[in-house]
Amino acid sequence: MAVAHALIAQDVAKAYTTGRIATPVLDGLSLALESRELALVLGPSGSGKSTLLAILSGLLRPDRGRIVALGEELWKLSRTELERFRLHHTGFVFQGFNLFPALSAVEQVMLPLGYLGLDRRTAQNRALAALEEVGLGSRVHLRPLEMSGGEKQRVAIARALAKKPQLLFADEPTSALDSVNGKIVIDSLHRIARNFGATVVCVSHDHRLAVSADRIITIQDGLIQSDTVQSETTRSDRLRNGAASADVQQPEPAQ
Repeated sequence: MAVAHALIAQDVAKAYTTGRIATPVLDGLSLALESRELALVLGPSGSGKSTLLAILSGLLRPDRGRIVALGEELWKLSRTELERFRLHHTGFVFQGFNLFPALSAVEQVMLPLGYLGLDRRTAQNRALAALEEVGLGSRVHLRPLEMSGGEKQRVAIARALAKKPQLLFADEPTSALDSVNGKIVIDSLHRIARNFGATVVCVSHDHRLAVSADRIITIQDGLIQSDTVQSETTRSDRLRNGAASADVQQPEPAQ
Protein backbone atom coordinates (compact mmCIF):
# COMPACT_ATOMS: atom_id res chain seq x y z
CA MET A 1 0.00 0.00 0.00
CA ALA A 2 1.44 3.36 -1.01
CA VAL A 3 2.17 5.83 1.79
CA ALA A 4 0.22 9.07 1.40
CA HIS A 5 2.17 12.29 1.13
CA ALA A 6 2.18 14.36 4.31
CA LEU A 7 1.49 17.64 2.52
CA ILE A 8 0.18 18.23 -1.00
CA ALA A 9 -0.39 21.43 -2.98
CA GLN A 10 -2.24 21.11 -6.27
CA ASP A 11 -2.47 23.92 -8.86
CA VAL A 12 -2.19 26.65 -6.21
CA ALA A 13 -2.59 30.23 -7.37
CA LYS A 14 -2.63 33.49 -5.41
CA ALA A 15 -2.68 37.14 -6.43
CA TYR A 16 -2.78 40.34 -4.39
CA THR A 17 -5.06 43.13 -5.57
CA THR A 18 -4.36 46.83 -5.11
CA GLY A 19 -7.19 48.92 -6.51
CA ARG A 20 -7.82 47.51 -9.98
CA ILE A 21 -4.37 45.95 -10.30
CA ALA A 22 -3.94 42.24 -9.52
CA THR A 23 -0.37 41.06 -9.00
CA PRO A 24 0.10 37.28 -9.34
CA VAL A 25 2.29 35.75 -6.64
CA LEU A 26 1.75 32.02 -7.19
CA ASP A 27 0.65 30.70 -10.57
CA GLY A 28 -0.51 27.07 -10.66
CA LEU A 29 2.14 25.67 -8.31
CA SER A 30 2.04 21.98 -7.31
CA LEU A 31 4.22 19.90 -4.98
CA ALA A 32 4.07 16.96 -2.56
CA LEU A 33 6.12 16.71 0.65
CA GLU A 34 6.97 13.70 2.81
CA SER A 35 7.25 13.01 6.52
CA ARG A 36 10.76 12.90 8.04
CA GLU A 37 11.85 15.45 5.42
CA LEU A 38 13.35 18.91 5.72
CA ALA A 39 12.31 20.71 2.55
CA LEU A 40 14.09 24.00 1.91
CA VAL A 41 12.23 26.44 -0.36
CA LEU A 42 14.75 28.88 -1.79
CA GLY A 43 13.99 32.05 -3.69
CA PRO A 44 14.69 35.78 -3.78
CA SER A 45 12.48 38.37 -2.13
CA GLY A 46 9.13 38.56 -3.94
CA SER A 47 9.38 35.06 -5.42
CA GLY A 48 6.26 33.86 -3.58
CA LYS A 49 7.93 31.56 -1.06
CA SER A 50 6.46 33.15 2.09
CA THR A 51 3.02 33.24 0.47
CA LEU A 52 3.41 29.54 -0.33
CA LEU A 53 4.33 28.81 3.30
CA ALA A 54 1.26 30.68 4.56
CA ILE A 55 -1.00 28.75 2.19
CA LEU A 56 0.55 25.36 3.00
CA SER A 57 0.09 25.99 6.72
CA GLY A 58 -3.54 27.07 6.46
CA LEU A 59 -2.92 30.70 7.35
CA LEU A 60 -3.82 32.08 3.91
CA ARG A 61 -6.53 30.91 1.52
CA PRO A 62 -5.39 30.44 -2.09
CA ASP A 63 -7.41 31.91 -4.94
CA ARG A 64 -7.31 28.51 -6.65
CA GLY A 65 -6.08 25.02 -5.89
CA ARG A 66 -6.09 22.45 -3.10
CA ILE A 67 -3.98 21.91 0.01
CA VAL A 68 -4.17 18.42 1.53
CA ALA A 69 -2.36 18.10 4.87
CA LEU A 70 -2.23 14.78 6.71
CA GLY A 71 -5.16 13.63 4.58
CA GLU A 72 -7.31 16.70 5.35
CA GLU A 73 -8.25 19.15 2.60
CA LEU A 74 -7.62 22.31 4.57
CA TRP A 75 -9.85 24.75 2.77
CA LYS A 76 -12.88 22.47 3.06
CA LEU A 77 -12.64 22.69 6.86
CA SER A 78 -14.70 25.20 8.82
CA ARG A 79 -12.80 28.02 10.51
CA THR A 80 -13.05 26.25 13.88
CA GLU A 81 -11.87 22.94 12.40
CA LEU A 82 -8.96 24.65 10.67
CA GLU A 83 -7.87 26.40 13.87
CA ARG A 84 -8.06 23.08 15.73
CA PHE A 85 -6.01 21.38 13.01
CA ARG A 86 -3.28 24.02 13.26
CA LEU A 87 -3.27 23.81 17.07
CA HIS A 88 -2.83 20.06 17.21
CA HIS A 89 -0.77 19.29 14.10
CA THR A 90 1.38 22.30 13.17
CA GLY A 91 4.24 24.32 14.60
CA PHE A 92 5.57 27.68 13.40
CA VAL A 93 8.99 29.35 13.61
CA PHE A 94 9.24 32.97 12.46
CA GLN A 95 12.27 35.18 11.89
CA GLY A 96 11.09 37.65 14.57
CA PHE A 97 11.26 35.04 17.38
CA ASN A 98 7.95 36.31 18.93
CA LEU A 99 9.14 35.87 22.52
CA PHE A 100 7.64 37.57 25.58
CA PRO A 101 10.21 39.77 27.41
CA ALA A 102 9.03 38.82 30.92
CA LEU A 103 9.05 35.04 30.42
CA SER A 104 11.96 32.64 30.82
CA ALA A 105 12.86 30.17 28.09
CA VAL A 106 10.96 27.32 29.72
CA GLU A 107 7.91 29.54 30.28
CA GLN A 108 7.98 30.61 26.62
CA VAL A 109 7.89 26.96 25.53
CA MET A 110 5.20 25.98 28.05
CA LEU A 111 2.83 28.75 27.01
CA PRO A 112 1.16 27.14 23.95
CA LEU A 113 0.96 23.76 25.67
CA GLY A 114 -1.80 25.07 27.93
CA TYR A 115 -4.04 25.37 24.88
CA LEU A 116 -3.54 21.64 24.27
CA GLY A 117 -5.00 20.92 27.71
CA LEU A 118 -1.76 19.68 29.29
CA ASP A 119 -1.36 20.02 33.05
CA ARG A 120 1.50 22.19 34.32
CA ARG A 121 3.86 19.36 35.23
CA THR A 122 3.43 17.61 31.88
CA ALA A 123 3.85 20.91 30.05
CA GLN A 124 7.01 21.74 32.00
CA ASN A 125 8.57 18.32 31.37
CA ARG A 126 7.79 18.55 27.66
CA ALA A 127 9.20 22.10 27.50
CA LEU A 128 12.42 21.09 29.24
CA ALA A 129 12.86 18.12 26.88
CA ALA A 130 12.34 20.40 23.84
CA LEU A 131 14.90 22.92 25.12
CA GLU A 132 17.37 20.10 25.73
CA GLU A 133 16.81 18.89 22.15
CA VAL A 134 17.88 22.28 20.74
CA GLY A 135 20.90 22.53 23.04
CA LEU A 136 19.50 24.93 25.63
CA GLY A 137 19.20 22.58 28.60
CA SER A 138 21.41 24.84 30.72
CA ARG A 139 19.70 28.08 29.64
CA VAL A 140 16.07 27.33 30.51
CA HIS A 141 15.69 30.14 33.06
CA LEU A 142 17.07 32.94 30.90
CA ARG A 143 14.82 35.70 29.58
CA PRO A 144 15.10 37.13 26.04
CA LEU A 145 17.31 40.09 27.08
CA GLU A 146 19.85 37.59 28.42
CA MET A 147 19.96 35.50 25.21
CA SER A 148 21.82 35.81 21.93
CA GLY A 149 19.87 35.91 18.65
CA GLY A 150 20.71 32.26 18.00
CA GLU A 151 19.45 31.23 21.43
CA LYS A 152 16.20 33.16 20.93
CA GLN A 153 15.60 31.36 17.65
CA ARG A 154 16.28 27.99 19.27
CA VAL A 155 13.74 28.82 22.00
CA ALA A 156 11.23 29.54 19.21
CA ILE A 157 12.06 26.15 17.66
CA ALA A 158 11.67 24.42 21.03
CA ARG A 159 8.29 26.11 21.49
CA ALA A 160 7.13 24.64 18.18
CA LEU A 161 8.73 21.24 18.88
CA ALA A 162 7.10 20.88 22.30
CA LYS A 163 3.70 20.61 20.63
CA LYS A 164 5.00 17.48 18.83
CA PRO A 165 3.74 18.75 15.46
CA GLN A 166 3.54 16.57 12.39
CA LEU A 167 4.04 19.68 10.22
CA LEU A 168 6.54 22.40 11.11
CA PHE A 169 6.83 25.63 9.12
CA ALA A 170 9.82 28.00 9.37
CA ASP A 171 9.85 31.41 7.66
CA GLU A 172 13.38 32.82 7.19
CA PRO A 173 14.53 31.36 10.53
CA THR A 174 18.20 32.30 10.00
CA SER A 175 17.88 35.73 8.38
CA ALA A 176 18.95 37.61 11.53
CA LEU A 177 21.73 35.16 12.46
CA ASP A 178 25.40 34.75 11.59
CA SER A 179 26.56 31.63 9.76
CA VAL A 180 27.46 29.68 12.92
CA ASN A 181 24.09 30.23 14.61
CA GLY A 182 22.30 29.74 11.29
CA LYS A 183 23.91 26.31 10.98
CA ILE A 184 22.85 25.39 14.52
CA VAL A 185 19.26 26.41 13.79
CA ILE A 186 18.95 24.54 10.48
CA ASP A 187 20.57 21.44 12.00
CA SER A 188 17.98 21.56 14.81
CA LEU A 189 15.20 21.66 12.23
CA HIS A 190 16.76 18.71 10.40
CA ARG A 191 16.91 16.64 13.61
CA ILE A 192 13.24 17.39 14.26
CA ALA A 193 12.36 15.97 10.85
CA ARG A 194 14.48 12.86 11.33
CA ASN A 195 13.99 12.12 15.03
CA PHE A 196 10.34 13.08 15.41
CA GLY A 197 8.98 12.17 11.98
CA ALA A 198 7.81 15.69 11.17
CA THR A 199 7.54 17.31 7.77
CA VAL A 200 9.60 20.50 8.07
CA VAL A 201 9.16 23.24 5.46
CA CYS A 202 11.67 26.08 5.65
CA VAL A 203 11.58 29.08 3.31
CA SER A 204 14.67 31.23 2.92
CA HIS A 205 16.83 33.20 0.52
CA ASP A 206 19.97 31.87 2.27
CA HIS A 207 21.65 29.26 0.05
CA ARG A 208 24.02 28.27 2.86
CA LEU A 209 21.17 26.26 4.38
CA ALA A 210 21.21 23.84 1.45
CA VAL A 211 23.88 21.67 3.09
CA SER A 212 21.40 20.51 5.75
CA ALA A 213 18.26 20.05 3.63
CA ASP A 214 16.84 16.73 2.45
CA ARG A 215 15.19 18.48 -0.45
CA ILE A 216 15.78 21.80 -2.17
CA ILE A 217 12.91 23.51 -4.00
CA THR A 218 13.74 26.73 -5.85
CA ILE A 219 10.91 29.12 -6.65
CA GLN A 220 10.89 32.14 -8.94
CA ASP A 221 7.96 34.33 -10.04
CA GLY A 222 5.48 32.04 -8.32
CA LEU A 223 6.60 28.84 -10.06
CA ILE A 224 8.87 25.98 -9.06
CA GLN A 225 12.09 26.15 -11.07
CA SER A 226 13.72 23.02 -9.62
CA ASP A 227 12.99 20.32 -7.05
CA THR A 228 15.94 18.20 -5.95
CA VAL A 229 16.14 15.42 -3.34
CA GLN A 230 19.56 15.33 -1.69
CA SER A 231 21.27 12.13 -0.60
CA GLU A 232 23.57 11.97 2.41
CA THR A 233 26.50 11.93 -0.02
CA THR A 234 25.28 15.10 -1.76
CA ARG A 235 24.92 16.89 1.57
CA SER A 236 28.40 15.80 2.63
CA ASP A 237 29.86 17.03 -0.66
CA ARG A 238 28.11 20.40 -0.28
CA LEU A 239 29.40 20.73 3.27
CA ARG A 240 32.95 19.81 2.22
CA ASN A 241 32.89 22.23 -0.73
CA GLY A 242 31.53 24.99 1.48
CA ALA A 243 34.33 24.47 3.97
CA ALA A 244 36.89 24.46 1.16
CA SER A 245 35.50 27.72 -0.21
CA ALA A 246 35.75 29.28 3.23
CA ASP A 247 39.40 28.17 3.46
CA VAL A 248 40.20 29.65 0.04
CA GLN A 249 38.62 32.99 0.94
CA GLN A 250 40.33 33.19 4.34
CA PRO A 251 42.64 36.25 4.36
CA GLU A 252 46.30 35.67 5.01
CA PRO A 253 47.55 36.85 8.41
CA ALA A 254 49.29 40.18 8.44
CA GLN A 255 53.08 39.98 8.27
